[in-house]
Amino acid sequence: MDLHLLIDNLTNPALLFFFLGIIAVQLKSDLAIPSTSAKFISLYLLFSIGFKGGQELAHSTWSAEIGYSLLFGVVLATVIPLIAFFVLRQRFDVSNSGAIAASYGSVSAVTFVTAISFLEMEHIAFGGHMVAVMALMEAPSIVVGVLLIALFSATRGKPKLGEHVKHAVTNGSVLLITGSLIIGLLASDEQAQGIKPFTTDIFKGFLAVFLLDMGITSGRKLKSFIKKGKFAVLFSIVVPIINGLTAAYISSLFTDNIGNQFLFSILAASASYIAVPAAMQLAAPKANPSLYLPMALGVTFPFNITLGMPLYLIFITWIN
Repeated sequence: MDLHLLIDNLTNPALLFFFLGIIAVQLKSDLAIPSTSAKFISLYLLFSIGFKGGQELAHSTWSAEIGYSLLFGVVLATVIPLIAFFVLRQRFDVSNSGAIAASYGSVSAVTFVTAISFLEMEHIAFGGHMVAVMALMEAPSIVVGVLLIALFSATRGKPKLGEHVKHAVTNGSVLLITGSLIIGLLASDEQAQGIKPFTTDIFKGFLAVFLLDMGITSGRKLKSFIKKGKFAVLFSIVVPIINGLTAAYISSLFTDNIGNQFLFSILAASASYIAVPAAMQLAAPKANPSLYLPMALGVTFPFNITLGMPLYLIFITWIN
């Protein structure tokens, strides 16, 4: 194992702030990020990564690789929740299985942003179209999760598919990342340069503060969640590894860009704890948020940004 990747990642200041948040909870400190500030920072991160991705996409020449990448992202967001649902049904009811499956089929924008920071630290290039892939992967898994719950629920009613699709597509995080991508695509280089100090120069600082808040939130949920059973914990680690390695291998069949392969692995391995919980509160009120939220945020997220990213990159380097 290439230890320098692991060491570089674990000593990344942004990640160390995440650990600081967890430590603060264990020490019962009153350290906290105001909810309004945390929401602003999350919106900023989505805005910044979307805009920069749009700029990169504007400088890219449309190719078969970009088309395959967009298609592969949608396929991942559709197939992963389908498989996950039937695995989860071995232990959980329909509503919880559907909600968890949707979480793991969708993506974590913050994990994606952290992965980009990791690639930049390792000086590995990637395509701007990967931001568009991420944006496309948010909604399909939510729709699949809702449909599975409706189809397998004991009291089958007619699912209001149009309402759920609209909610998934117009979810704030989905709309912002997509809209920022389009704006970045339309803006000229001169116009983009005018807001570069906001979109680029302060990005890593805001990411560090946001991960501090994520550490505090994870620390509060992790202890009670671990007591709920080994299956949920194992699922939160094993399934992301399988998804990440599989996506990395399949993506290598249509792109030789290591950065793009790595981002595909991260997208497949991550789990949503923003867009999906917001959607499931409306679509699956019987699902237990204290189950699917800690799985995504308390276990999968910390694993991916600490051990997962070096693992996926080492595997990608090996297959190439």
